[in-house]
Amino acid sequence: MFTGIIEEIGEIKSFQCNTVLEVSCHKILEDVKLGDSIAINGVCQTVIEFSKNSFKVEVSPETLAVTNFSQLKSGMKVNLERALTPTTRMGGHIVQGHIDQTGELLKVEKLDNFYNMYFETSDTKYIVKKGSIAVNGISLTVADVNATCFKIAVIPHTFENTTLKNLQTGGWVNIETDILGRYVEKFLSLNDNTAKSKISMEFLRENGFV
Repeated sequence: MFTGIIEEIGEIKSFQCNTVLEVSCHKILEDVKLGDSIAINGVCQTVIEFSKNSFKVEVSPETLAVTNFSQLKSGMKVNLERALTPTTRMGGHIVQGHIDQTGELLKVEKLDNFYNMYFETSDTKYIVKKGSIAVNGISLTVADVNATCFKIAVIPHTFENTTLKNLQTGGWVNIETDILGRYVEKFLSLNDNTAKSKISMEFLRENGFV
């Protein structure tokens, strides 16, 4: 489990046959052990080997299918975060490292003291205005959302200290929606006599979820 607060920007050293991914970094390796979980662009991966300046993970076909990992190449920058510990400050939100879908950057607006970034995605069902979302592993707040896209407002610190500053229009990102919304829907659907969920924005407002 993670918080979505990026600890370091790493660099792809190699990606052998789209199976073994090696990432160069420093801070993340301070207390690394075999079997540790590290989020790479928000994707939870297991350390299978490490040295003083890099670590390796083995990427499954499922991960390649549902994330933007198939686009990774040597030299590309990635966001890194170690799994949280019982004493970790929860500065972001609960991030599992299990990607729901990918999204495409439509545009970036640079304002006086922050950036607006717009993303298109296939499903915004669990994306709620003012709710939490993880984009490439970064804990962010949804500023606005419609049926096909959502907007995030990014402060300069987050923009400059993550890979958001390197993202180009048309670039693809990993998206993990807030797990709480999915649990709420599952619980309510199981308690629905028709076995069919009746979740809507109006229902959520009436019951105090948004």
